Amino acid sequence: MTSRRTFIKSASVAAAAFTIVPRHVLGRGFVAPSDKLNIAAVGCGGKADVNIRLAFNGGTDNIVALCDVDDRQAVKYRAQFPNAPYFRDFREMLDKAGKTFDAVIVSTPDHMHAPIAMAAMNMGKHVYVEKPLTHDIYEARMLTEAARRNKVVTQMGNQGSSGDSTRYIEQLIQDKVIGHVHTVYCWTNRPVWPQGVQSPKDKKESQPVPAEVDWNKWLGTAPYRDYHAAYMPFRWRGYWDFGTGALGDMGCHFMDVPFRALRLKYPTSVECSVGSVYADFFQEAYFDDVCPPSSSVHMTFPSDDRKVKEIKFSWFDGGIRPALPDGVTYEQLFASVDGGMLFIGTKGMLSGGLFGDNFKLWPAEKFANQDMTKPARPLVEGKTEGHQQQWVKACKEGFGAYTSSGFDQAGPLTETVLMGNLATRSFLAREDGKFTGRKKLLWDGDTQKITNYDYANQFVKRTYAGGYTL
Repeated sequence: MTSRRTFIKSASVAAAAFTIVPRHVLGRGFVAPSDKLNIAAVGCGGKADVNIRLAFNGGTDNIVALCDVDDRQAVKYRAQFPNAPYFRDFREMLDKAGKTFDAVIVSTPDHMHAPIAMAAMNMGKHVYVEKPLTHDIYEARMLTEAARRNKVVTQMGNQGSSGDSTRYIEQLIQDKVIGHVHTVYCWTNRPVWPQGVQSPKDKKESQPVPAEVDWNKWLGTAPYRDYHAAYMPFRWRGYWDFGTGALGDMGCHFMDVPFRALRLKYPTSVECSVGSVYADFFQEAYFDDVCPPSSSVHMTFPSDDRKVKEIKFSWFDGGIRPALPDGVTYEQLFASVDGGMLFIGTKGMLSGGLFGDNFKLWPAEKFANQDMTKPARPLVEGKTEGHQQQWVKACKEGFGAYTSSGFDQAGPLTETVLMGNLATRSFLAREDGKFTGRKKLLWDGDTQKITNYDYANQFVKRTYAGGYTL
């Protein structure tokens, strides 16, 4: 992107050769080339389809480079942007085309988010990264610090953070409308893909690699395993080497609302239980490379409210829902098919669906006249559909421009979401044939360490395969 400052500085050299036409000369509805952000996209299918479309915004900005390890996923956008060079390796894209773009959209499986985003930021590129921000807790901290160090504009792809409901709920909670909040529930219908079943790797099954796929680059940071169609596209979410399960998929959507509204940071403890899979009568299956079919996760957070010592947060997935307090039923909540959330305070309750939408106060008659339209932060043009363009506009303004889910917010949120997976993987861990991690785990957020079960700390940071670095 050529800024006006850069243009003025170089004008004396370039004036004899050409003239850049400013926006006001072109007239309403036209955008000067110098006002367009040049964007590269790593990942072209799935969520990338939405991210690229909304960032391009009908041509108000430019897509100048594309990258995907599966040519089938890139067909649509290669046809739409024939002049954008196409790569299978993001490192080659950064090396060969890096001078042509200002920002990078990362819409890959979870295990590749961090190395791609880090490489881009270290080149001074602004980044938009799908949720969850990272696969590992450690990676989230590193990306947060790198964004500050490189002074780039960032956004995580939890578009609900740009919705109106998030801002209204945040203000209601901060105003103590339902009193002092001490308990929060979030639940989701995910997974909606096969999860908790034995993997092709365990069954020693493999298939020929399609010609359109670079399997080694798709594996990326993950240890080698043979190709199987069970992993891609999308179904990678249920395998620990690639995805982060139902919690990673939806946690950054649902947990974002209480995380903001209650000013949460790091939990001090986490514990869980997971749905069991049985291989035979009374024989619990042990599939250590797949996410469980269902789970409930319970965290404790310190509270900044002097009237509440700590905040209890519980997460439920795989069809599990919390038992509701007296005075409200699921029929009344009408959250959403994707799940819901419930804040419980000393004076009442607040419920909402995905992104906090359709939120309500309980008991209904008590809050019938309550104003629920005061936003805690300015509303975003386009609401959730304006999330990508909010980032684009902030990139043009430069480092320091506000985004709804910049890494200073998204990083700690992702660390917290992934704490649930650390607990889940510890619950499933076996040492000498025994499940030793089925207990409350104590967490030191500053040092990123479980202090009472060292085995769990292997899930904070993984070792990259394939020669990749962070």
